[in-house]
Amino acid sequence: MAEDKNHEEEEKNIPDSENDEKKDVNGVKKVDENIISLDGLYENWFLDYASYVILERAVPGLKDGMKPVQRRILHSMKEMEDGRYNKVANIIGNTMKYHPHGDASIGDALVQLGQKELLIDMQGNWGNTLTGDGAAAPRYIEARLSKFALHVAFNAKTTEWLTSYDGRNKEPEDLPMKFPLLLAQGAEGIAVGLACKILPHNFIELIDNSINHLRGKKVEIFPDFLTGGMADFSNYNDGLRGGKVRVRAKINKVDNKTLSITEIPFGTTTSSLIDSILRANEKGKIKIRRIDDNTAAEAEILIHLASNVSPDKLIDALYAFTDCEVSISPNSTVIDKETPRFLGMSEILKNNTDNTVRLLKLELEIRKNELEEQWHFSSLERIFIENKVYSLIEEEETWEGVISAIDNGLKPFIKHLKREVTRDDIIRLTEIRIKRISKFDKFKADEIIQKIEDELAQVIYNIENIIEFSVDYFKDLKKRFGEGKERRTEIRIFDNINASKVIIANEKLYVDYKEGFIGYKLRKAEYVEDCSEIDDVIVFFDSGKMMVTKVADKKFVGKGIIHAAVWKRGDKRKIYHVIYKDGKSGNSYMKRFFVNSITRDKEYDLTTGKKGSKLHYFSAHPNGEREVVTIHLKARTHLKKLKLDVDLGEQLIKSRSAKGNIVSKEPISKVVQKEVGGSTLAARKIWFDDIVGRLNDDQRGKFLGQFRGEDKILTLYKNGEYRLSNFDLTTHFEDDMIHIEKWNPEHAISAVYYDPEKEIHYAKRFVCEITTDRRVPFLPEVEGVELNVVTTAYEPEVSIVYNKLLKATKSLPDRKVRLDEFIDVKGMKSIGNQLEKLKTKEIILTHPIGGDTPWPDEEEPDDEDQNPDDGENGDDHPNDGDDDNNGGDDGQPKGDSPKSDAVKEKPVPEKKNSPKKLKAKSVNENKIETSDNLENSSKKKEISNSDSIKDNKDSAVSITDILPPIEEKPKPAPRKRSLSRRPIKDKPAREVTWDLFSSNNSEDKKE
Repeated sequence: MAEDKNHEEEEKNIPDSENDEKKDVNGVKKVDENIISLDGLYENWFLDYASYVILERAVPGLKDGMKPVQRRILHSMKEMEDGRYNKVANIIGNTMKYHPHGDASIGDALVQLGQKELLIDMQGNWGNTLTGDGAAAPRYIEARLSKFALHVAFNAKTTEWLTSYDGRNKEPEDLPMKFPLLLAQGAEGIAVGLACKILPHNFIELIDNSINHLRGKKVEIFPDFLTGGMADFSNYNDGLRGGKVRVRAKINKVDNKTLSITEIPFGTTTSSLIDSILRANEKGKIKIRRIDDNTAAEAEILIHLASNVSPDKLIDALYAFTDCEVSISPNSTVIDKETPRFLGMSEILKNNTDNTVRLLKLELEIRKNELEEQWHFSSLERIFIENKVYSLIEEEETWEGVISAIDNGLKPFIKHLKREVTRDDIIRLTEIRIKRISKFDKFKADEIIQKIEDELAQVIYNIENIIEFSVDYFKDLKKRFGEGKERRTEIRIFDNINASKVIIANEKLYVDYKEGFIGYKLRKAEYVEDCSEIDDVIVFFDSGKMMVTKVADKKFVGKGIIHAAVWKRGDKRKIYHVIYKDGKSGNSYMKRFFVNSITRDKEYDLTTGKKGSKLHYFSAHPNGEREVVTIHLKARTHLKKLKLDVDLGEQLIKSRSAKGNIVSKEPISKVVQKEVGGSTLAARKIWFDDIVGRLNDDQRGKFLGQFRGEDKILTLYKNGEYRLSNFDLTTHFEDDMIHIEKWNPEHAISAVYYDPEKEIHYAKRFVCEITTDRRVPFLPEVEGVELNVVTTAYEPEVSIVYNKLLKATKSLPDRKVRLDEFIDVKGMKSIGNQLEKLKTKEIILTHPIGGDTPWPDEEEPDDEDQNPDDGENGDDHPNDGDDDNNGGDDGQPKGDSPKSDAVKEKPVPEKKNSPKKLKAKSVNENKIETSDNLENSSKKKEISNSDSIKDNKDSAVSITDILPPIEEKPKPAPRKRSLSRRPIKDKPAREVTWDLFSSNNSEDKKE
């Protein structure tokens, strides 16, 4: 209460002038100018806080590539440096003199610096970056600066110093870093409204590109990770924001039931990787039996496959659904002169290299000044002692007299000096001891001065040629510290993985045809096939419409479903057959088509779309099989035959929007399937893209050939192994593969290898005896055996180059050997024949591995089969793709009879670069060919109708007429083969029985 009274009295004693200032003026209260509003405080404080975090915590500096805490740690370790290890706890405590944010941040930053294996030598358990295990407590582990750090990061003479946060110590503003450390270590941090993510790069490549920059060449660098793996840097964007890096684990196939992960992607650990694999397995995206983690100093994760799981597809599935592939988005942000800047990796490297040149020049200039001072005082000392100037001070009694006497005594001898003699120089002369003066050696003094002059001349030369000096500096760094720092991450270009093709079909597709539902949880509906949660389903309706929609647990698509199945985008081998009625003209049309691209959930009309159009018949064929249907016509007074057979396999495959060919102008009662034959599609054409190391059917890379059924691909490897695999596009090939081609079981493989035990080169020729899908060794099981060459050429030839440095082979000329003439084809396990006993420099092929001369029994491409992959079958059709415009009629009938409507002449476009002439099939000329593809010896039979078909409404002629007897052509004689090659058995011609059209005439049947 007393205080309140005193306060009231103080307010009463306030002068009126002050009270007047607090009064309102025109109803508006005066505001004290010294008062800051809360809004202003928040705005300024937040800006100050954001600037502090950006500049002092999270973002590295451009010059030395370090954050403040890292810089203070290294400075503290330099203070404690005595060549021995220091407890990390002591380093943390000493660093707290400079870093005000506690021991935890210092300890974490110190461990991260150590794990980058560049600046700090570690002792003890510092954790494991592969497994994610943390380091031991700071009191248990030790550290010291590495020799590399002492060499490139410290020089007190070129360092600019700042006062520490408490004013008691000095700390460096930037370390004088003479190396692009920021790019070598990388950096990651999150500030206020700003982030930084710079990926680490390879030590040796940084040095090489720094040299390239100094020499005016192009600079190009890509990240390199300590964890290894593979990376695709095609969208790296020089490390700037918006770029992306795809990183993959290195997965090897141990056998058909086991996969091994030996290198993991950057930013992951073996624990997180295993967790992601187990999650994908639980969701049904992949199917594995178990997983083992054997990681120690190097990563090793063993994945055991479940039964009936393809290892190649599982590898793709691991990349698609787990952390075996991760995407990293770099974001380069650095601090340059107290300002954040966004610089690309090339620009940062150039800045760091230029800064290194600046520091090297500064060090040389400092050294030059030091040498000049040494030369000056050494010369002055010599004059002082040699000319006995010291004797002039004997009679002086004062200090000034001594200084004056020495100064006067030196004047006659200092004309050659480079600068004037100062008072400090004279004082230093007076400090020379009598013992040193008495033992003065003129010759030794001259040698010292000469060494100083030589070093000074070299320093001046280096300053004048600072670029070459800097290049030599970087080369010295590479020589001294580059060992063991080779690139660990393999640079690759990845092929995109279609997740729908590699995912495990873990669900079952059901269709409720009555109610119009599809889904994988309609247990009471009809089962169609296995599917996955990300598949698309194609649905056809009795209205003649179709659509593609995403599969779901239960989805209504519409009533009237006649067909539903899993749809694969880009599938051109699944062919659909449709017969429908055009509502406008009343004519019925037939067509064959594939569906390779659509807009999801959009309805497409397979008819002309006119009112009254309806679907007569629909069927789907996974591999384009030939199909014969029986068409039943409605009874009409003028029709004598109400049934006719139509072979849909004779129709060209076109786009789904094409109108088709007229099958009949008469009303159709029903269409019934009669029989289904073989595929009408050609063999599948396969290419190998050596950039991504994958097979494809997009005409990218090397053409391997046309593949059918059991055809295989042969791959040869550096270690003397071969592999026979199928032509599935998901097949993976190892990195040590040296050759790939379509395998022919009759073609011999020739190899030359070196046996270290006998010190002899052997040659052998063999055929593949083991045809299972695994790597099979074909060299003897001898330790150190080395494959020289391997080839599948028809005429294999090697060149033997002798060692010209040895006396025994010095005068021998190089010789060439035809291996097919040197040795016959033998068993795969045979040793072979001795090719050369003398010492050779190398044995090389004189031609490519596949050879220059083709084998005489190589197949000719089958150009007469219909192939939806070719342009003739709809790819070049203007209505292909997502287009609803109906194509025009492919031909008009010559008459009104059902037969003339059903069978018409079909134009076949000419093949490019093909000498064969394709004849159009007509009702008067039906040609059936059967061929043996392996021997090119075929029996061709031509059947033609002798009677022409009358075109009138009153008499309908059957589509099958009397066929003449078949004339067989003589079989060609077998080709003569070399005795050095494995003989090929002649294969008999294959008999094919055709019963496409029903007929009572016995001549319609073939023998």
